[in-house]
Amino acid sequence: MTTVHRVDAEHPAGPGLDAAAAVLKAGGTVAFPTESFYGLGADALDPEAVARVVRIKGRAESNPVLVLVDSVERALTLVAAAAPEVRALMARHWPGPLTLVLPAAAAVPAPITAGTGTVGVRVPGHPVTLALLRAARMAVTGTSANPSGEPAPSRADEVARRLPGLVDVILDGGPTAGGPPSTVADCTVWPPRILRQGPVRL
Repeated sequence: MTTVHRVDAEHPAGPGLDAAAAVLKAGGTVAFPTESFYGLGADALDPEAVARVVRIKGRAESNPVLVLVDSVERALTLVAAAAPEVRALMARHWPGPLTLVLPAAAAVPAPITAGTGTVGVRVPGHPVTLALLRAARMAVTGTSANPSGEPAPSRADEVARRLPGLVDVILDGGPTAGGPPSTVADCTVWPPRILRQGPVRL
């Protein structure tokens, strides 16, 4: 059974947000609005929670899962190294739609890296996403809340329809802006190699 909590997209707060954070801490899944579409979140450092996200989406296990964090400081706990040039990108573009791919720290589980040895991480700019991350105090998966191969949802009711009963909590922050997902930049090389072009151009 999925529980839906309505939240103010500009000033998110209240029991619904707290309930969603508690679900993440307990190993559950939460769908939430991002700058482009609704995302599907679980504790990114819990292998079983990440594996559940992969199963819900029907996603190939060989496909890495991007991670959302609430701060540069938390991002740095997930990576083995971040050169000064990379930290400058973080300072310039976060919060925002830029995902940086970096060598993964040992604590990052295999379902996130998919055997690549790297992790894609960003600080999102949507107020609801940031509020959820800060309430949960953890890194959270940032994949779109839809079955793999289907269009990404821009409304909470689309999430409920496409993933019926599969998500523990949906935070309904109203319709999202749509458009391209985050730019993904491979920063294991320099200059960075663009893996997916999105709103941010480097």
